[in-house]
Amino acid sequence: MLSEVIATRYVTPLREGGSLPGIVEADDLGTYVMKFTGAGQGRKTLVAEVVCGRLAQRLGLRVPRLVQMQLDPVIGLGEPDQEVQELLKASGGLNLGMDYLPGSIGFDPLAYEVDPAEAGRVVWFDALINNVDRSWRNPNMLVWHGDLWLIDHGATMIWHHNWPTAQSAAAKPYNASDHVLAPFGPDVAAAAAALAPLVTGELLEEVVADVPDEWLVDEPGFDSTDALRRAYVDVLLPRAATIHERISMEAEVKPRSGPPGWIADRLDPRPRKNKSDNE
Repeated sequence: MLSEVIATRYVTPLREGGSLPGIVEADDLGTYVMKFTGAGQGRKTLVAEVVCGRLAQRLGLRVPRLVQMQLDPVIGLGEPDQEVQELLKASGGLNLGMDYLPGSIGFDPLAYEVDPAEAGRVVWFDALINNVDRSWRNPNMLVWHGDLWLIDHGATMIWHHNWPTAQSAAAKPYNASDHVLAPFGPDVAAAAAALAPLVTGELLEEVVADVPDEWLVDEPGFDSTDALRRAYVDVLLPRAATIHERISMEAEVKPRSGPPGWIADRLDPRPRKNKSDNE
């Protein structure tokens, strides 16, 4: 179960994505990136964030900690930006927060070297959840304290937008040619050998149990939230066992220039200071 906090102050919007997430402070004195139920993509984006984010964490991938965030829409009354004000007013109640990583830097494949083992784990995971949003155009990864962190999983599991076709959609191959980590020669076979056995029915049941009931109610074709949770398990479980056989990747692999990490650090050994984009 995700811990629950209460949003106490809206700090600033993050305009990189279409859903207009925002940085907020909470009653536990933490700072979070908040994603809203009132955003245009709706609650299924938050469901995907929880299912994929929690699954990634259980598989040993770095993902910011997720929390349930209660929002009183009165917070939006003082917002000068009309778009933000309307979003806050439409999102009263339970929303999703993820730890804000201060000082993190957006991943740049020209500046940061990823080894084939880690690249393989990320590509295999993205194939499992059918992530269509980890390309060089929009990597959705951060570098924080020298490590690679995965963010923004709202555009995953596209089959849950049309459950009658979910099984056939999930059986389709995954084209990783456009994946931002494809040039690093991902070792997908090793990733599958290590990670696929971990994706058990029990693990998936625990992951989907973290999704709040109110984000799952009234789904057409399901008579209960438990039945809907089971549908996620029934799609992801068989996909984990075989998806590595259906990953295509035609990107040119660039020559390795050294160990993982910032390429600039090998040219200038002085300590590197991270600085966030909004500082």
